[in-house]
This record gives sequence, structure tokens and C-alpha cells, in this order.
Amino acid sequence: MASLFLSHSKPNQVLFEESSCVRKVILNRPHKLNSLTYEMISQILRNMEVYENDPMATILILKGQGKAFCAGGDVKGMFFAINEGHWSFAASFYKKQLTLDYLLATSTKPLVALINGIIMGGGAGLSMNSMFRVVTENTVFAMPEGQIGLFPDVGASYFLSRLPGFFGEYLGLTGARLDGNEMLACGLATHFVLSKDLPLLENALSEVASSDASTIHRVINRFSSKTLLKKESAYRRLETISKCFSRRTVEEILSMLENEDANGDNKWIVQAISSMKSASPTSLKISLKSIREGRTKELEECLMQDYIIACHMFRSSFNRDFIEGSRAMLIDKGKEPKWEPSRLELVSDEFVDQYFEKVDDADWEYLQLPVRPNLAKTWDSKL
Repeated sequence: MASLFLSHSKPNQVLFEESSCVRKVILNRPHKLNSLTYEMISQILRNMEVYENDPMATILILKGQGKAFCAGGDVKGMFFAINEGHWSFAASFYKKQLTLDYLLATSTKPLVALINGIIMGGGAGLSMNSMFRVVTENTVFAMPEGQIGLFPDVGASYFLSRLPGFFGEYLGLTGARLDGNEMLACGLATHFVLSKDLPLLENALSEVASSDASTIHRVINRFSSKTLLKKESAYRRLETISKCFSRRTVEEILSMLENEDANGDNKWIVQAISSMKSASPTSLKISLKSIREGRTKELEECLMQDYIIACHMFRSSFNRDFIEGSRAMLIDKGKEPKWEPSRLELVSDEFVDQYFEKVDDADWEYLQLPVRPNLAKTWDSKL
């Protein structure tokens, strides 16, 4: 199985550095926006085990080379595996990815994610549940999975559902982009540091011989900058967003958005409507149900549910939207996908519920995550 994912692997796609008490994990695939391969995930898992058992290591730093932190997982690799009849290979890749996300989220050593650039999908899974999430003026966040027939996964139902109001539903259903200022304002980030100051911050952290969270917080604060939301920021419209995205169904959400759009020229509403209408109807309904249910679940439960839903999509249990969306958007580059069902009203609650139920395959097993002693409460619901 692994050979399928390793066939195109290159050395040094992840770099590991030690500096005093700090251990650094550096994603080093900049020409692919640091998208995660099977081998990258495997390497990080191996080193995480070493770092957690290293008494000299007090702080972990995770960052990316180039203009991206991490733009997601290797969806193309999954697509080709599935297309060749090996959906279980994609499931194995995904199981390893979710395991890594969980280990990072529950790390026994404080994890500082330096998010300087693009962060989407799998990149959010690596970092959004870490103790410290540092963004910059270069940061761009999005969860655009609905456009390829997927859904906001890798624990997004946990961290999106805990954002103020119904901002998480807005991000998950529209794939809207946020800058670093907006991430800090809504709680996706814990600190904002100018990119020019990141080397200084890393040097300062290397002098911290303690895993004490308050000490690390004070160090990062020394380099933090004030932020200001742009006038056109969607987060300034949180009241309207919550009014629309608190509706029970995707159809009602769209209807509310269209009503709001009729009341004035709102660029963010136009973009939200356009994005939702171009996404997979099935993905939209799965996304809404997933985020809503995530509010009352722990991270472990959310990751286990993500695995079930994704496996159904990989094996095309009920439709081929993930394969069709990946082909149209990633392989054929921008071609319009043909979703099935093609309209929201054709996607029944019963159809959606199937994606949340056990995969009917003799060899399939539920995701088993390791028992962890450090299940910290990174997020509290802001609803």
C-alpha cells in the first residue's frame, strides 16, 4: 500500500531541526504549497514520538517553507489511487493524517504553529487545535472542500463549530477566505506577528527552557502586533452572518442570503451565494450536519466521524461527487463538475444520514486513535 504513495516521493519534504530546547518541524514542499504526502505524514509521526519522549524538548514549532504554511493533503494522489480502484489506499492515507492531527492536538509538549502564508484543509488539521496559532500579514485561511465534492474535515467540525455565532458554518459552507487579522478576531489564531519578526520570535522561543504555557504566551506577546479588520471584512458582518447561517437547512440559509442581498450591495453575500451554488449539494448538506453535530462532540469524536464520511466519499458509496469534483477542479483545472444529485432539493436528509453511518465493507474498520494523557481543551464554544 505505502509504495503507491511513495512512488513519487522526494527526500527532505519535511525538515527537522533542534535548537536548544525547541524541536522544529518544517514542511518543505514549497512548489506544491507544502501539501501533505503520505511520506511527509509518516516522517512527522515518527519524529513526534521521539520529541515527546525527549526530556530536553520543551517546545515544538511547526512551520512551512515558501509562501504557504500548508495548502492541504495530497488530494491528487488520493484521486489517482481511487481511480485505479484502490479506495482503501486513500482511506489508509487519511487514517494516518487524522492520527497525526490528533497527536499534534494532544501533544504533551506545547505546539507553536507559525502560519505564515496559505493554510487550507489539511494544513488547518495540523495546526488549528494547537495551543499557539501564530498568524502574519501573509496568512490566508480557507476550507474550500465543498468545491471538490468533499467537506470541511480534519477536525474542522470541532474548531469551526466553536467560533463566535455561526461564523463556522459560514466558513465551512462558502469556503470564504480570511486574512490573519480576521483569524485573530474570530479566534482561529491566538497571536498576530509580522512576518519579519518571526525569526526573532523563534530565537526567543529557543531560549525558553520550560513548557509552561503562560511563559510561552508572554514570549510570543513580546513580538505581537496590533491588528485592524478591513472595512469590508465579513467578520464585521457577524450579526448578519449568524442570522443567515443559523437557519436549519442549507436551502433556508441560501434563501436568507438572497433576501439580505436584495437589501443592498454586499460583496461578501454575493460571493457566499456564488460559492454555495457552485459547490456539491451533497457536500453542503454533509458540511452543515457535521459542523452542527461537532458543537457537542470532543475532537476525537469529530475525527472519527470525519473518517467515516471520507471513506464513504472515497469508495463512492452513494455518489461520485468527490471523484467528479477532484477531476474537474484539480485534474482538468477549472472545468465545471457535474454533481449528482445536482440540486439541493434532491438531497434528502435520509441520503445525507447514510454518510454518517458505518461503511458496509468487510475489511473496513472504525478509526482507532491512540489513548492520550493530554486531551487539553483548546476550544470553548463561542455560540
